[in-house]
Amino acid sequence: MTTTGIPTLRSTGLTWVDQHLEELHQGLVSLRQHGPTLELWGRRLAATFAVDGRLLVAGNGGSAAEAQHLTAELVGRFIAERRPLSAICLSAETSSLTALVNDYGADEMFARQVQAHGRPGDVLVLLSTSGRSRNVLVAAERAVECGITVWALTGPSSNPLAEIADEAVCVEASSTSAVQEVHLMAVHAICAAVDQQLRLQTAAVAAAPAPRPARVVVR
Repeated sequence: MTTTGIPTLRSTGLTWVDQHLEELHQGLVSLRQHGPTLELWGRRLAATFAVDGRLLVAGNGGSAAEAQHLTAELVGRFIAERRPLSAICLSAETSSLTALVNDYGADEMFARQVQAHGRPGDVLVLLSTSGRSRNVLVAAERAVECGITVWALTGPSSNPLAEIADEAVCVEASSTSAVQEVHLMAVHAICAAVDQQLRLQTAAVAAAPAPRPARVVVR
């Protein structure tokens, strides 16, 4: 057995792909239970964007890449053509990150950006496979102080980030790589829900009767 409790390839007779597919299946089963939450997040994000709100996203390492993936889908497009949406990946701001780490320490690298860019009613999505990264936890705490809604995408539950966040989707998978891959599906599910809700909003506006012109009375 490895130190993580996962059987070694030699002890199981499985290839890495076979073993990883089992881990991935475990994570996808747990994600399926969070499907309604991801749909709800998408609808809430669409409502936030409708009133000129903003999404902030951050993570470390592979989670930083997925954070940037999420904002790219929203600023660009996911499925159909639509207007660009205000989404900022805090972990992609390299000049800000290096300055903040140099001047304030690693704990502040996301939190200070949250304080700078976030406004009450905005949403902060934090990705962390462990849910224990200190810079992510400080960012969540700062967002709460600023009246910003915090959503977390983490690995197995009972972690500090999930406890701080307003809502959390915890992927019950036994390896970091499997958690990250399931997080990518969660990111796409959120984007799909945003697009669907925006289409419904557009259709509702188009179907609404045109306002009657004001009646002019000539005396």
